[in-house]
Amino acid sequence: MRKPRLYSRVAPSPREAVLRTLPVPAFDDNYLWLVHDTGGNALVVDPGDAAPVLAALREQGLQLHTILLTHHHGDHIGGVAALQRQFPEVEIFAPHDERIAIATRRVAGGDHVDLARPSLRLEVLDLPGHTRTHIGYVGAGLLFCGDTLFSVGCGRLFEGTPAQMLTSLDRLAALPADTAVLCAHEYTLSNCAYAISVEPGNAALRQRVQEVRERRARGEPSLPSSIRQERATNPFLRIDEAEVVAWARREHSIAPGARVERFAALRRGKDQFRMPASW
Repeated sequence: MRKPRLYSRVAPSPREAVLRTLPVPAFDDNYLWLVHDTGGNALVVDPGDAAPVLAALREQGLQLHTILLTHHHGDHIGGVAALQRQFPEVEIFAPHDERIAIATRRVAGGDHVDLARPSLRLEVLDLPGHTRTHIGYVGAGLLFCGDTLFSVGCGRLFEGTPAQMLTSLDRLAALPADTAVLCAHEYTLSNCAYAISVEPGNAALRQRVQEVRERRARGEPSLPSSIRQERATNPFLRIDEAEVVAWARREHSIAPGARVERFAALRRGKDQFRMPASW
C-alpha cells in the first residue's frame, strides 16, 4: 500500500486547532489512527502494534501524548506497553475491562476526554455488541468506533447480543451526517459485496463500490467514511429500509416489525458470506 494520505479536519470549537488524521496500516487490514495538530502533538487510537506507530511518529516528527482504546482485543491493544515504554508520560484511556491491564484512566459512556495536546474534547460512547465493554470516542467531527461500525458493515458479535449491537449502531447513525468515520479495519470492498446482495437496487451503494475499487487500485485506504455515506450505503444502518425489510422477509421469513430479528439475520448472513473472486 502507498503511504496513506493525511486527512485534515478543522475542529468546530475555537479551542481546537486544525487536526490531521493518519491511518497507519498494521497486520493484514488494521488501521491504527494517528491524530495530531500542527505543533506535532499526537494521539493514537487502538495501537495493536507499536512498530508502525513509532515509525509514523518518527516520520511525521510527532510526540505521542495520548492512547485511546476501544476494546480489549489484541490487535487493538497489543502495542500499548511498548509505546508506554517509549513515552512514559502517555495517558491511556480505556473502558472498564479487566482484560485491558494498562490504563491511566477508565472511561464509559457519557464521560468526556479533554486533551491539551492535541487540543481536543471527545465524548465517550458505550457501544456494546462486538464485545461487552466496547466504547467509542466522538468529537471535533471525528468518530473512532473501533470494531463496532465499519464502512458498509459492522463488527461480529463476539460477546454482545443482536439487540445491543443494533442499539449501538442506531446511536452512531444518529450522529451528525458529516461526522468522519474512522474505523479500525479495511473491510469496505468485501462489505460492499455483501451489501449489494442484500440491497441490489441501492444506487448510492453501487457508486460506493466503484469509488472503493478505484481507491484500492491506487493503493489508498477506503477510509475515512462519513455517517452520511454510511446511512446511504450500510445495510446495518439501513435496517428499516424497504429493500432490506423485503430481503429479510424473502430470505428468512422475518416479519417487517421484527427489527432485532432482521438485524440478527443480516449479521449471520455476513458471517457466512464469502466475497466472489470477481470482486
